[in-house]
Amino acid sequence: MTVRQAHIHVRGRVQGVNFRYFARQEATKLSIKGWVRNRLDGRVEAVFEGEENAVHMMLDWCRQGPPMARVDDVETTWGEPSGAFGGFEIRRF
Repeated sequence: MTVRQAHIHVRGRVQGVNFRYFARQEATKLSIKGWVRNRLDGRVEAVFEGEENAVHMMLDWCRQGPPMARVDDVETTWGEPSGAFGGFEIRRF
């Protein structure tokens, strides 16, 4: 099993549409660890760490987002897994 880490920024109508709540729900379902938060510039930022296939599935979900969202772009930066996350949390700004 290959563990991967993705750091993403999601642009579009992604705040005020429960993006973070649904992202946590999806990440938990996929056994992804990390965090998600709103940014002051209107984007959503997240770090996903887990089995490679699960991380790719999470990124696919982010390209669609929850029902009320409109995702214009997902910027992804790949990094080394840290193993520092105990679960998946919603963080403040």
